[in-house]
Amino acid sequence: MAAPTTLKGPTRDFLGWPFFDDSHKALAEKLDAFAASGALSHIDHSDTDGACRAIVKALGEAGLLDAATGAGGSQPIDSRAACLTRETLAWHDGLADFAFAMQGLGTGAIGLSGTEDLRRTILPKAQSGEWISAFALSEKEAGSDVAAMACSARKDGDHYVLDGEKTWISNGGIADVYTVFVRTGEAPGTRGISAFVVFADDPGFSIAERIDVLAPHPLATIRFENCRIPASRMLGSPGEGFKIAMRTLDIFRASVAAAALGFAKRALDEAVAYAKARPMFGNHLSDLQLTQAAFGDMAAEIDAGALLTYRAAWRRDVQGLPTTKEAAMAKMVATENAQKVIDRAVQIFGGRGVKSGEITESLYREIRALRIYEGATEVQKLIIARELLKA
Repeated sequence: MAAPTTLKGPTRDFLGWPFFDDSHKALAEKLDAFAASGALSHIDHSDTDGACRAIVKALGEAGLLDAATGAGGSQPIDSRAACLTRETLAWHDGLADFAFAMQGLGTGAIGLSGTEDLRRTILPKAQSGEWISAFALSEKEAGSDVAAMACSARKDGDHYVLDGEKTWISNGGIADVYTVFVRTGEAPGTRGISAFVVFADDPGFSIAERIDVLAPHPLATIRFENCRIPASRMLGSPGEGFKIAMRTLDIFRASVAAAALGFAKRALDEAVAYAKARPMFGNHLSDLQLTQAAFGDMAAEIDAGALLTYRAAWRRDVQGLPTTKEAAMAKMVATENAQKVIDRAVQIFGGRGVKSGEITESLYREIRALRIYEGATEVQKLIIARELLKA
Protein backbone atom coordinates (compact mmCIF):
# COMPACT_ATOMS: atom_id res chain seq x y z
CA MET A 1 0.00 0.00 0.00
CA ALA A 2 2.28 2.73 -1.26
CA ALA A 3 0.01 5.78 -1.10
CA PRO A 4 1.49 9.10 0.08
CA THR A 5 0.52 10.29 3.54
CA THR A 6 1.61 12.85 6.09
CA LEU A 7 1.10 10.35 8.90
CA LYS A 8 4.32 9.10 10.48
CA GLY A 9 3.17 5.85 12.02
CA PRO A 10 0.74 4.19 14.43
CA THR A 11 0.15 5.56 17.91
CA ARG A 12 1.63 3.59 20.81
CA ASP A 13 -0.79 4.34 23.65
CA PHE A 14 -1.78 0.69 23.92
CA LEU A 15 1.73 -0.32 24.98
CA GLY A 16 0.71 0.90 28.45
CA TRP A 17 -1.71 -2.02 28.71
CA PRO A 18 -0.62 -4.75 31.16
CA PHE A 19 -0.09 -7.26 28.34
CA PHE A 20 3.30 -5.75 27.44
CA ASP A 21 6.72 -5.45 29.07
CA ASP A 22 9.83 -3.38 28.34
CA SER A 23 10.99 -5.73 25.58
CA HIS A 24 7.85 -4.99 23.57
CA LYS A 25 8.31 -1.25 23.99
CA ALA A 26 11.87 -1.62 22.72
CA LEU A 27 10.60 -3.67 19.77
CA ALA A 28 8.06 -0.95 18.94
CA GLU A 29 10.87 1.63 18.84
CA LYS A 30 12.88 -0.67 16.58
CA LEU A 31 9.92 -1.15 14.24
CA ASP A 32 9.23 2.58 14.08
CA ALA A 33 12.88 3.30 13.30
CA PHE A 34 12.84 0.69 10.54
CA ALA A 35 9.74 2.22 8.97
CA ALA A 36 11.15 5.74 9.28
CA SER A 37 14.37 4.66 7.55
CA GLY A 38 12.52 4.31 4.25
CA ALA A 39 13.52 0.66 3.89
CA LEU A 40 10.00 -0.24 2.76
CA SER A 41 9.13 2.85 0.70
CA HIS A 42 12.23 2.38 -1.46
CA ILE A 43 11.09 -1.07 -2.63
CA ASP A 44 9.33 -1.26 -6.00
CA HIS A 45 5.99 -2.94 -5.33
CA SER A 46 5.07 -3.24 -9.01
CA ASP A 47 7.05 -6.49 -9.11
CA THR A 48 5.35 -8.47 -6.36
CA ASP A 49 7.80 -11.37 -6.31
CA GLY A 50 10.81 -9.09 -6.34
CA ALA A 51 9.30 -6.81 -3.73
CA CYS A 52 8.58 -9.75 -1.43
CA ARG A 53 12.15 -11.00 -1.71
CA ALA A 54 13.50 -7.52 -1.04
CA ILE A 55 11.23 -7.04 1.97
CA VAL A 56 12.22 -10.37 3.51
CA LYS A 57 15.87 -9.44 3.06
CA ALA A 58 15.32 -5.99 4.61
CA LEU A 59 13.42 -7.44 7.56
CA GLY A 60 16.13 -10.02 8.11
CA GLU A 61 18.94 -7.46 7.97
CA ALA A 62 17.07 -5.30 10.50
CA GLY A 63 16.69 -8.26 12.88
CA LEU A 64 12.90 -8.08 12.67
CA LEU A 65 12.39 -11.70 11.62
CA ASP A 66 13.43 -12.85 15.10
CA ALA A 67 9.84 -12.40 16.23
CA ALA A 68 8.61 -14.72 13.46
CA THR A 69 11.22 -17.49 13.77
CA GLY A 70 12.01 -17.45 17.47
CA ALA A 71 15.42 -15.88 16.77
CA GLY A 72 16.22 -18.62 14.30
CA GLY A 73 15.00 -21.35 16.63
CA SER A 74 17.18 -20.31 19.58
CA GLN A 75 14.20 -19.25 21.71
CA PRO A 76 10.41 -19.74 21.85
CA ILE A 77 8.26 -17.51 19.66
CA ASP A 78 6.85 -14.59 21.66
CA SER A 79 3.27 -14.17 20.45
CA ARG A 80 3.02 -10.56 21.62
CA ALA A 81 6.17 -9.65 19.68
CA ALA A 82 4.81 -11.36 16.55
CA CYS A 83 1.48 -9.54 16.93
CA LEU A 84 3.11 -6.17 17.57
CA THR A 85 5.32 -6.61 14.51
CA ARG A 86 2.44 -7.59 12.26
CA GLU A 87 0.25 -4.74 13.48
CA THR A 88 3.01 -2.22 12.81
CA LEU A 89 4.02 -3.59 9.42
CA ALA A 90 0.37 -3.80 8.32
CA TRP A 91 -0.12 -0.13 9.21
CA HIS A 92 2.78 0.76 6.91
CA ASP A 93 2.79 -1.87 4.14
CA GLY A 94 0.50 -4.86 3.54
CA LEU A 95 3.13 -6.84 1.63
CA ALA A 96 5.64 -6.36 4.45
CA ASP A 97 3.14 -7.81 6.89
CA PHE A 98 2.59 -10.75 4.56
CA ALA A 99 6.33 -11.36 4.14
CA PHE A 100 6.93 -11.33 7.89
CA ALA A 101 3.97 -13.59 8.64
CA MET A 102 4.96 -16.25 6.14
CA GLN A 103 8.50 -16.50 7.53
CA GLY A 104 6.84 -17.49 10.80
CA LEU A 105 4.03 -19.67 9.51
CA GLY A 106 6.29 -21.42 7.02
CA THR A 107 8.88 -22.35 9.66
CA GLY A 108 6.68 -22.65 12.75
CA ALA A 109 6.14 -26.39 12.39
CA ILE A 110 9.88 -26.91 11.87
CA GLY A 111 10.60 -25.10 15.12
CA LEU A 112 7.95 -27.14 16.93
CA SER A 113 8.64 -30.63 15.55
CA GLY A 114 11.67 -30.62 13.27
CA THR A 115 14.82 -32.58 13.94
CA GLU A 116 17.82 -30.71 15.27
CA ASP A 117 19.43 -30.98 11.85
CA LEU A 118 16.40 -29.45 10.10
CA ARG A 119 16.14 -26.69 12.68
CA ARG A 120 19.84 -25.87 12.40
CA THR A 121 19.73 -25.90 8.58
CA ILE A 122 16.55 -23.92 7.98
CA LEU A 123 15.66 -21.60 10.84
CA PRO A 124 18.77 -19.36 10.87
CA LYS A 125 18.45 -18.82 7.12
CA ALA A 126 14.78 -17.92 7.49
CA GLN A 127 15.67 -15.58 10.35
CA SER A 128 18.30 -13.77 8.28
CA GLY A 129 16.02 -13.46 5.26
CA GLU A 130 18.31 -15.59 3.11
CA TRP A 131 15.59 -18.22 2.64
CA ILE A 132 11.87 -17.66 2.11
CA SER A 133 9.43 -20.18 3.58
CA ALA A 134 5.90 -21.41 2.84
CA PHE A 135 3.15 -23.39 4.58
CA ALA A 136 1.34 -25.87 2.32
CA LEU A 137 -1.88 -27.23 3.82
CA SER A 138 -4.82 -26.29 1.56
CA GLU A 139 -6.05 -28.19 -1.50
CA LYS A 140 -8.77 -27.50 -4.04
CA GLU A 141 -11.17 -29.83 -2.24
CA ALA A 142 -9.65 -29.49 1.23
CA GLY A 143 -9.62 -25.98 2.65
CA SER A 144 -11.55 -25.71 5.90
CA ASP A 145 -12.13 -29.49 5.74
CA VAL A 146 -8.55 -30.65 6.19
CA ALA A 147 -9.66 -34.27 6.55
CA ALA A 148 -10.58 -34.25 2.83
CA MET A 149 -6.90 -33.92 1.91
CA ALA A 150 -5.87 -36.06 -1.08
CA CYS A 151 -2.20 -35.17 -1.65
CA SER A 152 -0.30 -38.23 -0.43
CA ALA A 153 3.06 -39.70 0.48
CA ARG A 154 4.05 -43.34 0.44
CA LYS A 155 6.96 -44.91 2.31
CA ASP A 156 9.72 -46.33 0.14
CA GLY A 157 12.66 -47.57 2.16
CA ASP A 158 14.26 -44.62 3.93
CA HIS A 159 12.38 -42.15 1.70
CA TYR A 160 8.84 -40.91 1.15
CA VAL A 161 7.38 -40.28 -2.30
CA LEU A 162 4.91 -37.39 -2.57
CA ASP A 163 2.19 -37.06 -5.22
CA GLY A 164 -0.61 -34.54 -5.67
CA GLU A 165 -1.23 -30.80 -5.49
CA LYS A 166 -1.57 -28.04 -2.92
CA THR A 167 -3.19 -24.72 -3.73
CA TRP A 168 -3.58 -21.20 -2.30
CA ILE A 169 0.00 -21.53 -1.10
CA SER A 170 1.39 -18.16 -0.03
CA ASN A 171 4.98 -17.64 -1.21
CA GLY A 172 4.35 -20.39 -3.75
CA GLY A 173 6.79 -19.83 -6.58
CA ILE A 174 9.37 -17.87 -4.58
CA ALA A 175 9.88 -19.97 -1.44
CA ASP A 176 13.07 -21.93 -0.85
CA VAL A 177 11.51 -24.28 1.70
CA TYR A 178 7.95 -25.58 2.10
CA THR A 179 6.29 -27.21 5.10
CA VAL A 180 3.91 -29.66 3.42
CA PHE A 181 1.04 -31.68 4.90
CA VAL A 182 0.08 -34.89 3.08
CA ARG A 183 -1.91 -38.04 3.66
CA THR A 184 0.22 -40.99 4.78
CA GLY A 185 -2.73 -43.22 5.76
CA GLU A 186 -1.95 -44.31 9.33
CA ALA A 187 -5.62 -43.82 10.22
CA PRO A 188 -8.79 -42.31 8.72
CA GLY A 189 -9.33 -38.56 8.53
CA THR A 190 -6.96 -36.16 10.19
CA ARG A 191 -5.12 -38.93 12.05
CA GLY A 192 -3.58 -40.11 8.79
CA ILE A 193 -1.82 -36.86 7.88
CA SER A 194 1.93 -36.24 8.22
CA ALA A 195 4.15 -33.20 7.74
CA PHE A 196 7.34 -32.93 5.68
CA VAL A 197 9.93 -30.38 4.63
CA VAL A 198 10.30 -29.98 0.87
CA PHE A 199 12.90 -27.80 -0.82
CA ALA A 200 12.15 -25.90 -4.03
CA ASP A 201 14.87 -27.78 -5.93
CA ASP A 202 13.68 -31.27 -4.96
CA PRO A 203 13.11 -33.39 -8.12
CA GLY A 204 9.38 -33.88 -8.72
CA PHE A 205 8.39 -30.56 -7.17
CA SER A 206 7.02 -27.85 -9.46
CA ILE A 207 4.80 -24.78 -9.63
CA ALA A 208 1.58 -25.77 -11.41
CA GLU A 209 -0.03 -22.32 -11.50
CA ARG A 210 0.47 -18.81 -10.18
CA ILE A 211 -2.66 -17.24 -8.66
CA ASP A 212 -3.58 -13.56 -8.77
CA VAL A 213 -5.66 -12.12 -5.92
CA LEU A 214 -7.15 -8.77 -4.83
CA ALA A 215 -4.13 -7.70 -2.79
CA PRO A 216 -1.13 -8.93 -4.82
CA HIS A 217 1.26 -11.31 -3.13
CA PRO A 218 3.06 -14.48 -4.25
CA LEU A 219 0.50 -17.28 -4.39
CA ALA A 220 0.50 -20.56 -6.29
CA THR A 221 -0.67 -24.10 -6.79
CA ILE A 222 2.26 -26.46 -6.22
CA ARG A 223 2.59 -29.97 -7.61
CA PHE A 224 4.35 -33.17 -6.53
CA GLU A 225 5.03 -35.86 -9.10
CA ASN A 226 6.96 -38.79 -7.71
CA CYS A 227 8.76 -36.30 -5.45
CA ARG A 228 11.18 -38.40 -3.44
CA ILE A 229 12.47 -36.98 -0.15
CA PRO A 230 14.37 -38.50 2.81
CA ALA A 231 12.26 -39.82 5.69
CA SER A 232 14.39 -37.65 7.97
CA ARG A 233 12.51 -34.65 6.64
CA MET A 234 9.30 -35.73 8.34
CA LEU A 235 8.22 -33.38 11.11
CA GLY A 236 7.26 -35.30 14.24
CA SER A 237 5.97 -38.84 13.82
CA PRO A 238 3.76 -40.43 11.14
CA GLY A 239 0.15 -39.33 11.53
CA GLU A 240 0.99 -36.27 13.64
CA GLY A 241 0.73 -33.75 10.80
CA PHE A 242 -2.71 -32.41 11.66
CA LYS A 243 -1.76 -31.79 15.29
CA ILE A 244 1.42 -30.03 14.16
CA ALA A 245 -0.54 -27.86 11.72
CA MET A 246 -3.06 -26.88 14.40
CA ARG A 247 -0.32 -26.09 16.94
CA THR A 248 1.35 -23.88 14.34
CA LEU A 249 -1.88 -22.10 13.48
CA ASP A 250 -2.66 -21.58 17.17
CA ILE A 251 0.64 -19.68 17.51
CA PHE A 252 0.09 -17.43 14.52
CA ARG A 253 -3.72 -17.08 14.39
CA ALA A 254 -3.69 -14.20 16.86
CA SER A 255 -1.14 -12.46 14.66
CA VAL A 256 -3.69 -12.44 11.81
CA ALA A 257 -5.92 -10.45 14.13
CA ALA A 258 -3.00 -8.11 14.80
CA ALA A 259 -2.51 -7.51 11.08
CA ALA A 260 -6.20 -6.62 10.83
CA LEU A 261 -5.67 -4.12 13.65
CA GLY A 262 -2.85 -2.50 11.71
CA PHE A 263 -5.00 -2.11 8.62
CA ALA A 264 -7.95 -0.80 10.64
CA LYS A 265 -5.85 1.69 12.59
CA ARG A 266 -4.34 3.03 9.38
CA ALA A 267 -7.83 3.45 7.94
CA LEU A 268 -9.04 5.34 11.01
CA ASP A 269 -5.93 7.55 11.12
CA GLU A 270 -6.29 8.42 7.45
CA ALA A 271 -10.04 9.03 7.76
CA VAL A 272 -9.60 11.37 10.76
CA ALA A 273 -6.86 13.35 9.02
CA TYR A 274 -8.93 13.61 5.84
CA ALA A 275 -12.16 14.61 7.62
CA LYS A 276 -10.40 17.34 9.59
CA ALA A 277 -9.02 18.88 6.39
CA ARG A 278 -12.02 18.36 4.05
CA PRO A 279 -14.25 21.47 3.68
CA MET A 280 -17.92 20.58 3.94
CA PHE A 281 -21.02 22.80 4.14
CA GLY A 282 -19.06 25.81 5.36
CA ASN A 283 -17.13 23.85 7.93
CA HIS A 284 -15.24 20.55 7.82
CA LEU A 285 -16.34 16.96 7.33
CA SER A 286 -15.14 16.16 10.85
CA ASP A 287 -17.65 18.66 12.31
CA LEU A 288 -20.64 16.66 11.07
CA GLN A 289 -22.22 14.53 13.78
CA LEU A 290 -22.60 11.56 11.44
CA THR A 291 -18.86 11.62 10.81
CA GLN A 292 -18.15 11.81 14.52
CA ALA A 293 -20.52 8.91 15.17
CA ALA A 294 -18.65 6.85 12.58
CA PHE A 295 -15.35 7.62 14.29
CA GLY A 296 -16.81 6.54 17.62
CA ASP A 297 -17.84 3.18 16.18
CA MET A 298 -14.50 2.71 14.43
CA ALA A 299 -12.40 3.44 17.51
CA ALA A 300 -14.45 1.13 19.74
CA GLU A 301 -14.35 -1.69 17.19
CA ILE A 302 -10.57 -1.42 16.90
CA ASP A 303 -10.04 -1.49 20.66
CA ALA A 304 -12.38 -4.47 21.06
CA GLY A 305 -10.27 -6.43 18.57
CA ALA A 306 -7.01 -5.24 20.13
CA LEU A 307 -7.98 -6.32 23.63
CA LEU A 308 -8.93 -9.80 22.42
CA THR A 309 -5.78 -10.07 20.31
CA TYR A 310 -3.27 -9.17 22.98
CA ARG A 311 -5.15 -11.12 25.63
CA ALA A 312 -4.73 -14.26 23.52
CA ALA A 313 -1.03 -13.56 22.96
CA TRP A 314 -0.45 -12.74 26.65
CA ARG A 315 -2.27 -15.88 27.75
CA ARG A 316 0.06 -18.00 25.63
CA ASP A 317 3.28 -16.16 26.47
CA VAL A 318 2.82 -15.43 30.17
CA GLN A 319 0.27 -17.93 31.47
CA GLY A 320 1.40 -20.78 29.23
CA LEU A 321 -2.21 -21.78 28.67
CA PRO A 322 -3.97 -23.08 25.53
CA THR A 323 -5.30 -20.27 23.35
CA THR A 324 -7.42 -22.13 20.81
CA LYS A 325 -10.63 -20.38 21.85
CA GLU A 326 -9.03 -17.04 22.64
CA ALA A 327 -7.10 -16.85 19.37
CA ALA A 328 -10.23 -17.78 17.44
CA MET A 329 -12.17 -15.00 19.17
CA ALA A 330 -9.41 -12.51 18.40
CA LYS A 331 -9.16 -13.53 14.77
CA MET A 332 -12.92 -13.44 14.25
CA VAL A 333 -13.59 -10.11 15.96
CA ALA A 334 -10.50 -8.22 14.80
CA THR A 335 -10.87 -9.16 11.13
CA GLU A 336 -14.63 -8.61 10.98
CA ASN A 337 -14.34 -5.28 12.81
CA ALA A 338 -11.46 -4.18 10.59
CA GLN A 339 -13.61 -4.81 7.53
CA LYS A 340 -16.28 -2.51 9.02
CA VAL A 341 -13.74 0.17 9.94
CA ILE A 342 -12.13 0.19 6.51
CA ASP A 343 -15.51 0.23 4.75
CA ARG A 344 -16.47 3.31 6.79
CA ALA A 345 -13.16 4.95 5.90
CA VAL A 346 -13.88 4.40 2.22
CA GLN A 347 -17.30 5.98 2.73
CA ILE A 348 -15.79 9.00 4.48
CA PHE A 349 -13.35 9.52 1.61
CA GLY A 350 -16.25 9.34 -0.84
CA GLY A 351 -15.32 8.94 -4.50
CA ARG A 352 -11.65 9.33 -3.67
CA GLY A 353 -11.95 6.29 -1.41
CA VAL A 354 -12.36 3.90 -4.32
CA LYS A 355 -9.79 5.48 -6.61
CA SER A 356 -7.00 3.07 -7.53
CA GLY A 357 -3.83 3.91 -5.65
CA GLU A 358 -5.56 5.61 -2.71
CA ILE A 359 -4.73 4.20 0.71
CA THR A 360 -8.37 3.38 1.46
CA GLU A 361 -8.72 1.42 -1.78
CA SER A 362 -5.56 -0.52 -0.97
CA LEU A 363 -6.68 -1.25 2.58
CA TYR A 364 -10.06 -2.44 1.29
CA ARG A 365 -8.30 -5.03 -0.87
CA GLU A 366 -5.88 -6.01 1.90
CA ILE A 367 -8.46 -6.72 4.59
CA ARG A 368 -10.78 -8.98 2.64
CA ALA A 369 -8.56 -12.05 2.60
CA LEU A 370 -7.93 -11.94 6.35
CA ARG A 371 -11.52 -12.95 6.99
CA ILE A 372 -10.83 -16.20 5.10
CA TYR A 373 -7.28 -17.45 5.48
CA GLU A 374 -6.01 -19.36 8.54
CA GLY A 375 -9.61 -20.27 9.19
CA ALA A 376 -12.61 -18.34 7.86
CA THR A 377 -14.82 -16.45 10.28
CA GLU A 378 -17.41 -19.24 10.14
CA VAL A 379 -14.74 -21.75 11.16
CA GLN A 380 -13.66 -19.56 14.08
CA LYS A 381 -17.24 -19.59 15.36
CA LEU A 382 -17.25 -23.38 15.29
CA ILE A 383 -13.90 -23.53 17.09
CA ILE A 384 -15.16 -21.22 19.83
CA ALA A 385 -18.36 -23.26 20.24
CA ARG A 386 -16.47 -26.56 20.31
CA GLU A 387 -14.18 -25.28 23.06
CA LEU A 388 -17.18 -24.04 25.08
CA LEU A 389 -18.93 -27.39 24.75
CA LYS A 390 -15.86 -29.22 26.05
CA ALA A 391 -16.23 -27.49 29.41
